[in-house]
Amino acid sequence: MRILITAGPTREPIDAVRFISNRSSGKMGIAIAEAGVSAGHEVTLLLGPVMVHGSLHDTMRVYRFGTSAELKQMLEAHFPDCDVLVMAAAVADYRMERVAEGKIKREPNTELTLRLQPTPDLVAAVASTKRADQKVVAFALEELAELESRAVSKMKRKGVDAVVANPLVTMDGEHITPLWLLADGGRAEPGRMTKPEFAAWLVDRVGEM
Repeated sequence: MRILITAGPTREPIDAVRFISNRSSGKMGIAIAEAGVSAGHEVTLLLGPVMVHGSLHDTMRVYRFGTSAELKQMLEAHFPDCDVLVMAAAVADYRMERVAEGKIKREPNTELTLRLQPTPDLVAAVASTKRADQKVVAFALEELAELESRAVSKMKRKGVDAVVANPLVTMDGEHITPLWLLADGGRAEPGRMTKPEFAAWLVDRVGEM
């Protein structure tokens, strides 16, 4: 099976030195990529601007992105050749309407207003192009009280085949307590796991799809 995985945050520039980003560590996506290789699959990892602790498996193809626009280009290039896309990257929801030239200078006692615009919905765009022999798995990071309802809504709205729903505390943590939801109504709650443990579990579920 050919698995395409995205991992880590995007960085949307404000000026030459500042950016908008989030706390995603990329650990989950990297763990899924490693589990995919260990299970004998062909893995391509699109990895954001995060530090990798240790070395990645040498049979894994790794491409680095910074912005959501760069990730979009990589998805368009690599998605047609995969069987399954696991979209674990934390893409910024907003970016600058216009990136400032050079460095914004700090002025004493002066407020600064940033004009933002939504970033493209990358997973929805990719899902709209998938063939009958391809599957797309998305991730949903939500408040615990609304976890399942918002994840189901996201799955339907984006047209993906499955969603891994997890609470906000998962971000940058070592463990995950996921909810696995399928477009056909299937669901599973494997319980609290380390991210590598869940990665192996998820690769098995993806194989079943």
